[in-house]
Amino acid sequence: MKHLWIAVYFLLMPIIAVGGQGERELRSGAPDLQDQASLQNGLKLYVNYCLGCHTLSYQRFSRTANDLDIPQALMEEAVMFSSAADFNDPMHNALRAEEAAQWWGVAPPDLSLTVRLRGADWVNAYLLGFYQDSSRPNGVNNTLFDSVAMPNVLEPLQGVQVLDCSKAEQQGCDRLKVITPGVMAPDEFESAVYDITNFLAYVSEPYRLKAQAVAPKIMIFLFIFSVIVYFLKREYWKDVY
Repeated sequence: MKHLWIAVYFLLMPIIAVGGQGERELRSGAPDLQDQASLQNGLKLYVNYCLGCHTLSYQRFSRTANDLDIPQALMEEAVMFSSAADFNDPMHNALRAEEAAQWWGVAPPDLSLTVRLRGADWVNAYLLGFYQDSSRPNGVNNTLFDSVAMPNVLEPLQGVQVLDCSKAEQQGCDRLKVITPGVMAPDEFESAVYDITNFLAYVSEPYRLKAQAVAPKIMIFLFIFSVIVYFLKREYWKDVY
């Protein structure tokens, strides 16, 4: 009987862990694929500020709408800006790679797998790390990606940010300060960046959304099945013992 309770404890541990996740206000680099409001807001921000350059070739509009509980009509009206796009199309844009390479020196990469490649913390820090740098062609640089070619498309939301370092600290300094506020307060902007990162984490591994939703049911089934097997084993082996 002691061994049965030990088995029950370890079977229930994942269910307890899934049910005990922190609230949305606790912002960390860890994605939360069960936070549907965050994923929906991340989609909205990505479409408005990122999709014009960065495609999501491995993600379809229809898959996103189904996973995030967005009605097709709303998805087509608010997210699919191109009249030529079909609901089942991948999330592409009209930007030609050759033209983008001429404008910025390099074509913007597809971001479908960027969180799997670099991790959510890296993406979050990258989006927060832009600062004013007059020596760069686009007038900005990045603390995480030196000499970055990408302009700071989120600047209207964040505001103008600069390195806040003394001359003695310039080498390797990454302290930043907003000198011209944007339309969002700093905590609001960090929350928006988290939502974009969270959405990209979902896009990188969309199957995890359903896997996490199904996991508690599977664990409950395994628990019940284990109890049945235990008593079945006792019945078969009672004469031996």
